[in-house]
Amino acid sequence: MANLVEATSQQQFEDFLAKAGKCLTVVHFQAAWAPQCGHMNEVMAELAKEQPHTTFVKLEAESVPEVSEKYEIASVPTFLFFKAGEKVDRLDGAHAPELTKKVQRLAVSGSPGGAAENSTEDLNQRLKKLINAAPCMLFMKGAPQEPRCGFSRQIVALLKEHSIQFSSFDILSDDEVRQGLKTYSNWPTYPQLYVNGELVGGLDIVKELAESRELENTCPKAVTLEHRLKTVINQSPVMLFMKGNKEAARCGFSRQILEILNGTEVDYDTFDILQDEEVRQGLKTYSNWPTYPQLYVKGELIGGLDIVKEVFVCLCSPETDWRPTPAPPATLVRIKQCIENGWR
Repeated sequence: MANLVEATSQQQFEDFLAKAGKCLTVVHFQAAWAPQCGHMNEVMAELAKEQPHTTFVKLEAESVPEVSEKYEIASVPTFLFFKAGEKVDRLDGAHAPELTKKVQRLAVSGSPGGAAENSTEDLNQRLKKLINAAPCMLFMKGAPQEPRCGFSRQIVALLKEHSIQFSSFDILSDDEVRQGLKTYSNWPTYPQLYVNGELVGGLDIVKELAESRELENTCPKAVTLEHRLKTVINQSPVMLFMKGNKEAARCGFSRQILEILNGTEVDYDTFDILQDEEVRQGLKTYSNWPTYPQLYVKGELIGGLDIVKEVFVCLCSPETDWRPTPAPPATLVRIKQCIENGWR
């Protein structure tokens, strides 16, 4: 297959990017010892058939360390997406449905202009949803508990000093959002603060508001924790509270529940409890459920990993285990219907 290749050196890697030009290039940083990489290579082979204008590159992460270090590859499998030689997106982990969605969204085929317009519209919808995820949203480097640049650290301190209730998004975790929001908001730097979906500005603007004592009037008043939890729980019809996010689970239990949900192709959102200690501790009391992950459907708690596994096993045949891979398509459809109907 001409568009499914392997790069064994930095020069080969750079040649493939140059040859692809403005068309999408997907690079799989893999390792021979990792079985999940073999599975994702099979997924890439199928995608290569569907996307003839996209180049799919396999690269042994440990054999070409100069490339892996340049793009901060810390685990395998990791996928990087390039256009015109520039990285436009990233996916960490073996998430076949998410890889497929990203390729379909970013690939340029048939009508390049139309595909690019659709991709921009999809990104703008996602950005609008993130901006309106909370009454006061801060896009920053890192998390409020662990800012990863001085400007982000300063703006977090200002907001906390004035008792402003806010949620945050780590732009370092998603390069598509990081680059796209600059264009969407016409604001080239971070952090960026939004109130009720409207851009307030960066650190300098927030400093001015604080000095003029207008910050409390500009930002919404702090809400009770219960109200905030209800808002987050109902952010999406299917909401998963976990350690990490869709692209990079940060504990084994969260990773397993992602595998199940991704196998059903259900649309769901996630909330990283590691980035918000108030939500992490408060939700345990609110839901009377002491552990994570927690899955909510239409605002109601379904349960944790064990509950989700039990439902999956009940709907699968006795011969199959809980993992989504061996389950037949008809079973996955039934599971998807159960989730969308509140899993009753």
